[in-house]
Amino acid sequence: MVGILIIAHSDLGLSLIRCATHVTGAEQPHLQHVGVKRGDDPQQVTQAARALLKQLDQGDGVLVLSDIYGATPCNVATRLLVPGKVEGVAGVSLPMLVRALGHRSEPLADVVQRACSGGREGVIDINRDPCHA
Repeated sequence: MVGILIIAHSDLGLSLIRCATHVTGAEQPHLQHVGVKRGDDPQQVTQAARALLKQLDQGDGVLVLSDIYGATPCNVATRLLVPGKVEGVAGVSLPMLVRALGHRSEPLADVVQRACSGGREGVIDINRDPCHA
C-alpha cells in the first residue's frame, strides 16, 4: 500500500484527511500530514516530514501531496523526492486525495497519475454542467 503524506499550509492537510475519512467512510492507514505555519523553519519542517516518510513507507513508496506549487510546503516536498520511492504532486484537493486513496494498492507511478487525474477531473464549471443529486 502506498503511503500518503500531505504537506500544506496550516491545518489544510488535517482538514483534507478528515474530509476524506468522511467521504470514504473509513479511517485511512498510512496517511499523515505536516502543517506549515508562518515563521516555521523549512529545515525543521523537512526533518519532521522525513520522519513521517519512514513511518508511511510500507515498501510500496510514498506519495507526497502539497498545496501551492512554489510555496514552502511544495519546496519542502521537493527535498523529499526519490524517484520511484517518494513522488510528489502539487495542488492537493479533496478529489485528488480521494482518488489517490482509492488506488493505493497500485504501483506508486500509477497512484501519482490517478491523483493528478482526480485533481483535474475534480474541477468542473457547475454553471455549464450542474450536478443533480
